[in-house]
Amino acid sequence: MAAQCTIVFDGKRLSGPEGEPLVDFLKQRGSELPHVCYHPSLGALETCDACWVEVDGELKRGCTLKSAEGLRVDSRSEHARAAREEGMDRLLAKHELYCTVCENNNGDCTLHNTMVDMQIPIQRYEFQRKPHDKDSSSPFYTYDPDQCILCGRCVEACQNVEVNETLSIDFASENPRVLWDGGKEINDSSCVHCGHCVTVCPCNALMENSMEGMAGPFSAMPWSLKRPMIEIVKHLETTVGATPVSGLSEVDSKMRQAEIKRTKTVCTYCGVGCSFEMWTRDRHILKVQPVPEAPANGISTCIKGKFAWDFVNDENRLTMPLIREEGRFREAGWDEALELVAQRLLEIRDRHGPDSLGFIGSSKGSNEQAYLVQKIARLIIGTNSVDNSSRYCQNPATKGLFRTVGYGGDAGSIEDIEHAEVVVLVGSNTAENHPVIASRIKAAQKLRGQKLIVVDPRKHEMAERADIFLRPNASTDLVWASALSRYMFDHGLADTEFLEHRVNNIEEYRKSLEPFTLAYAERITGIPCQALIDTAETIGRAKNVCLLWAMGITQHSHGSDTSTALSNLLLVTGNYGKPGSGGYPMRGHNNVQGASDFGCLRNMYPGYEKVTDPEARERWAKGWGVDPERLSDKIGEGNFLMVQSADREAIKAMYIIGEETAFSDANSHNVHSAFEKLDFMVVQDVFLSRTAEFADVVLPACPSVEQDGTYVNTERRIQRAYKVLEPLGESRPDWLILADLAARMGHDWGYTHPSQIMAECARIAPMFAGVSYERLEGWKSQQWPVAADGTDSPLLYTDGFPNEDGKANLHPLKWQEPEEAIDDEYDLILDNGRMLEQFQGANQTGRSAGIWEQAPNGFIEVSPELAAERGIEEGTWVRVSSRRDSLDFPAVITDRVAGRTLFMPIHFGKPGVNLLTGEHHDPEVQTPAYKETAVKLEVLDKRGDPPLPAHNYRFGHRTPGTGVEVEVKWARGDYTLPPAHQSKPRKM
Repeated sequence: MAAQCTIVFDGKRLSGPEGEPLVDFLKQRGSELPHVCYHPSLGALETCDACWVEVDGELKRGCTLKSAEGLRVDSRSEHARAAREEGMDRLLAKHELYCTVCENNNGDCTLHNTMVDMQIPIQRYEFQRKPHDKDSSSPFYTYDPDQCILCGRCVEACQNVEVNETLSIDFASENPRVLWDGGKEINDSSCVHCGHCVTVCPCNALMENSMEGMAGPFSAMPWSLKRPMIEIVKHLETTVGATPVSGLSEVDSKMRQAEIKRTKTVCTYCGVGCSFEMWTRDRHILKVQPVPEAPANGISTCIKGKFAWDFVNDENRLTMPLIREEGRFREAGWDEALELVAQRLLEIRDRHGPDSLGFIGSSKGSNEQAYLVQKIARLIIGTNSVDNSSRYCQNPATKGLFRTVGYGGDAGSIEDIEHAEVVVLVGSNTAENHPVIASRIKAAQKLRGQKLIVVDPRKHEMAERADIFLRPNASTDLVWASALSRYMFDHGLADTEFLEHRVNNIEEYRKSLEPFTLAYAERITGIPCQALIDTAETIGRAKNVCLLWAMGITQHSHGSDTSTALSNLLLVTGNYGKPGSGGYPMRGHNNVQGASDFGCLRNMYPGYEKVTDPEARERWAKGWGVDPERLSDKIGEGNFLMVQSADREAIKAMYIIGEETAFSDANSHNVHSAFEKLDFMVVQDVFLSRTAEFADVVLPACPSVEQDGTYVNTERRIQRAYKVLEPLGESRPDWLILADLAARMGHDWGYTHPSQIMAECARIAPMFAGVSYERLEGWKSQQWPVAADGTDSPLLYTDGFPNEDGKANLHPLKWQEPEEAIDDEYDLILDNGRMLEQFQGANQTGRSAGIWEQAPNGFIEVSPELAAERGIEEGTWVRVSSRRDSLDFPAVITDRVAGRTLFMPIHFGKPGVNLLTGEHHDPEVQTPAYKETAVKLEVLDKRGDPPLPAHNYRFGHRTPGTGVEVEVKWARGDYTLPPAHQSKPRKM
């Protein structure tokens, strides 16, 4: 707990924590200090000059002060008041106030609110237009220099929060403005459209295009009417003063706020788990507004979370159930559709047995959806063949963690990653796949000296920023990880005390490391010996290390073993159970962690209790009010095996929720063939996906923003999302569809709200004993396991490991060759993965014109050396052929790939990359080896434009800086400290 202090502010004694920024300290105690440039997530920028106070008779900027015992602050002195008003006058000289017709007059405009609070009587300095055009080049937001007050919030956010390092202010120029890459248009720069700058802008200089004309009763007027109105108001201000005019804008603001709904929700894209307010007016999404209180992301977003919500109102949304008749779909009512589904599922169960049915829950749907899917499968049908898309990505990581430390989730929080001395990224394109976490790592490296090690066959942004970048041969990561573990033992860098007291199998494991010499590792991985030594020394001598890995590790034929090797390395160096340490498998979908946590696994009940454990089976049977014999103790099939069983006609029916299995499972030919052989197939989704095209019944579900529910992010954080919009048409929330279906199958569970589903799970599953909607209210969250009293676990393993003896287990390993390798004919390896702009099969992002403009085409990345060898140029079409099929795409020549490795984004064309991938897989968890695809390359006689448009951010040139360089402004000869008047206020 922070030390307490008492300060005196304007004669009042105020007590609270010591060391808090004065602005925040006062606000929390009912007092306000006028300010504009200060933001709680950005700190003191010292650019606005609107927060002057006196301390011991000396003028100081209030934003720079922190609470401290005995601090005496006077904001009411004539000197301080005059300085603040001069500062505000200078801001208004750069900003044309037309609040009543401004989209941003919604109670959230810091400049407007501060001006009103300060009761500025009239604008001292005349506003003059600036010699800069409005920049509307971005499809997502606009920059208006005439409204920009040069506060620098956007620059600080871009340079030191997002750390994309695109924005700056040219304070030394004659007419300063915010610059993108030193003077490029927004859409021709390195801007990644994350929206940080727009979020923190204190006025309307940076504003979402979705706000344009939609935010208030007067904002929709054309400028041909707005402009004359503004001129009249400006004339009035010079006669009657600003107070009556600002009073009118205050009335307008209150009217708008009554019409604008602000609802907290959780992002529906990656596993970071960003939460934010979604602002809506009727069904129009005005904007996404993150807040500092959001536990995973604070004010951060990425291009998808901030701007990719067009799909919610897309005209192709499913709004009525569909039933296939004579090869075509027809619309049906809910009663007819659900009765048919209930009847057919029970018929197939009774005729062919419970294991003739398979269920796939959604990794994008809520925890409550996942819970009901597995409850229907286990309790009503009697099968454990239930799964989710973690089978395709993170199950190997979970297996590696179960083998070693006991929990299948991140060891700590995003905050731990920020505070680590060393962060190691392995097979994770973090900047594109988990951009908000990448921002935290970039900020820690830039501002606090964190060391970054990246191990990846592809030189993505994080590799470019790394202190050490290792580029191993494909599928050899287990070798270098084990070699590093051996190095720790051999060179006195193993944490012997930690190992002795907290870890089993030390000697057996150490013996298994004998083959993994540095020379062997260099030969197998291609990583130079000295680079391995440098890496080992950096990790071994650090006080705490976080190691993050993703699908570059897990989607291999031995991904479980490699994940185990990474966790072994952390154990050897004592990097579990202390702040800033641990293993972090990055979850890909927004609720792929939660879908597994809440029971959509073939071998686990909710809370990771084994279906083969009689005690767990008895507990769940009792919780559900049935005899234990009603629940199968046979491990079911995961989605990969279900599809193969369907192809053999052993599985007769499948129920798939929110998963594009026809696109995302390996070897699309066999997947489609299997679906065609099913007797009955149900798909529950938001759109008529490629998977839904095979269905007999399609049920229209709601996206996350049209239902209440909870989600679990990559750091095991359970968060609550609230319904933003009413369901579109006849679509329904997933949990409601499943509850209704269960009732029609003879099990009416009586749920009327998803909170009841969570409460039921918490009663039965020890891991979630203290989870409740009340404890998740607002911005609150809980990280599992959660004790019955609500105490959660931000950092795991502090008091031991969840094994019988409380210890972790080092797991001996042998390196095995990949199941599919290159040969003389298939002489290249095809890597694949996600792009920042798109998501999965683009069923959601593909509905956004702005997103599509940034990344409209599929492509194959080819290394410069391979391109020179084969005569390939940018835009040359190539045919990539595996042992299964071929795809044609244009080439991008880039050093992101090297040598004989190709890369292809997974989002484009259907069936896409899985036309090429095979069914070889990890034998432990059946995850397909998507990253082990041997291919050959044929250059086609076809040329086209470069597949990545010239305005794509990858072609921009960042301008790294320290943040807002306000010292340059202060050093100008024409700058004077307030309260003295300024000769050229609009120019600085």
